[in-house]
Amino acid sequence: MTAPASRIEQHPDLVEMRDRYDRAAAAPSAQVLEGLTFLAGIYIAISPWVVGFNDVSTPLAVSNLVVGLAFAVLAFGLSSAYGRTHPLAWTAPLLGAWVIISQWVIAGAPTSTSVVLTNVIAGGVAALCGLAMMGLSVTGKSKGDGGGRGRAETQR
Repeated sequence: MTAPASRIEQHPDLVEMRDRYDRAAAAPSAQVLEGLTFLAGIYIAISPWVVGFNDVSTPLAVSNLVVGLAFAVLAFGLSSAYGRTHPLAWTAPLLGAWVIISQWVIAGAPTSTSVVLTNVIAGGVAALCGLAMMGLSVTGKSKGDGGGRGRAETQR
């Protein structure tokens, strides 16, 4: 009988899960997704200056700046250490949804067509990228894999 692992980092399931995350994050499609996610965050952050609602007193400009930078930092974290930051991936679609609805929730936000279109499109792209980032861990599994152990292993 072998002694149990003294550290959680050495647990076989955790090691397998991190390996799966690393394989998923190393795929070329995942790297494109990570770059697009990062760029979506940067665009959200600079959109007040691109579209022209960058007045310092505009709360929407401040919201876009903060949320865009947070989204870009999250995307950078997910791309550099996906196995360790994957539990935070659920926040990315929420940040994208906030960008979409913030223009109607924040008092005093400009509601011109360009502002609405920018926030809806950028927020939608961010939300979709966030959902795709959440799904990266699923792509690391093989199609016949029922969660890590095959049928032959569980019958032993």
